[in-house]
Amino acid sequence: MTMSPEQMIDFVDRLYAATGAGDWEAAADMLTDDFVAHEADSLPMAGAYRGRNALQELYAKVMGMCDVVALDRIETTVGGDYAVTILSLRFADPALAPAEICERFRFRGDKCCEIKPFYYDPAPFIAACKAKAAAI
Repeated sequence: MTMSPEQMIDFVDRLYAATGAGDWEAAADMLTDDFVAHEADSLPMAGAYRGRNALQELYAKVMGMCDVVALDRIETTVGGDYAVTILSLRFADPALAPAEICERFRFRGDKCCEIKPFYYDPAPFIAACKAKAAAI
């Protein structure tokens, strides 16, 4: 079953809500068994995170590296088997610039099989990681 554009946008909203609330069981149910989240080599959490629990693993790693206080979703657009959400990550230290990213979701049937974030500039995220490490 292919999702309609409206269903894809609703799916992305529900997935962000589940992960934001720490409802990892609901998040895992929305992912394929062979799900993969890719993080670029230029980021401290570089690598491929695989399986239905990959988002929980990645979330824990990222939150351990930096203090994200808000994930502002600006817009989601869809086409074919893809949705892309424009985001801004705000950090606890207001002196740190937000990280501007887009996350690309790929769907297979009624589940997500891949997420690939694209950072406009990884420097703000890396600065937030360094700030947290220096505070410890």
